[in-house]
Amino acid sequence: MRTTATPSSSVPPGLPVRPLPTSGVPHRQPQRGRPAVDWRIRFGALALIWGCSFLFIKLGTDGFPPLYVSFGRMFFGAVVLAATLAVKRERLPRAARTWGHLAVAAFLLNALPFTLFAYAELRIPSTLAGICNATTPLWGMVLSLVALSEDRPTRRRFAGLAIGFAGVLTVLGAWQGFSGQDAAGTLMALVASASYAVGWIYVRRTLADSGDSNLSKSGAQLLLGTVQLAVVAPLFAPVPVSFPAVPLLAVFALGALGTGLAFLVQYGLVAEVGPTTATMTTYLIPVVATVAGVALLGEELSWNTPVGAVIVLAGAFLTQSKAGSRAGRK
Repeated sequence: MRTTATPSSSVPPGLPVRPLPTSGVPHRQPQRGRPAVDWRIRFGALALIWGCSFLFIKLGTDGFPPLYVSFGRMFFGAVVLAATLAVKRERLPRAARTWGHLAVAAFLLNALPFTLFAYAELRIPSTLAGICNATTPLWGMVLSLVALSEDRPTRRRFAGLAIGFAGVLTVLGAWQGFSGQDAAGTLMALVASASYAVGWIYVRRTLADSGDSNLSKSGAQLLLGTVQLAVVAPLFAPVPVSFPAVPLLAVFALGALGTGLAFLVQYGLVAEVGPTTATMTTYLIPVVATVAGVALLGEELSWNTPVGAVIVLAGAFLTQSKAGSRAGRK
């Protein structure tokens, strides 16, 4: 959900969970005026918002079934982007082919991973969910072996892949037989992270040259994801009859801030400082998620969780690097 990339660009496919999977954003765009807020502040705010998403998911599932947490997230995010489209007087895509591809993107990049993370956090701490989210670049590199011939991994990136998954095993306490970890919840979080990688590859191959703006396609994508969940949620979960304040506010923040506003902030960052710098938020998200989970939810933190998280992030960083190449640099 983030900036879009032409097939030859090096924007990481593993950007955190949010609705920016469109294409056509140039490496840099001219600015009409100096932004009122310095980009470093907006960068920090974006990392904070996305890192706190796992806290919001946990709070939301305290009051609503996971499918409705995801639906609310999509709905409020779509409202923010729809309002922005109206203010900017941009229209949604017109081509039926584009809408078809966006429907698939909405499922892979929004409906499926949002729902899996919500179900996962019924069973695992938000800190672990945030760390699992950081494995998206690792899955992206695995998939690039067969899906993106122009993005073949180097030895350095292979090393990053091995290091990253060693970090996952450290987080899960593999030497203890994974004792103390909920296997089903962890698997759902990892599948959600892999879904982002699959979705990004799909978008790069199908929507890079659609001709529509980033904002237009993202708005349509969130609208389609909202419709998907509006159809599916009542089939598998009871419709909420009460709306407790804290879970409702958490879902609102998850959608309006973490899914809607975050897109607009990152879009501006990409235009101002380039995709490489903007997407470095990926490596701060698990840090924020861990601090929020421990400080605000009282989640326990054993030594292997932060150590494993650092190893995961180091591996993810290596998988996104291209030694000897200027591609993707600011």
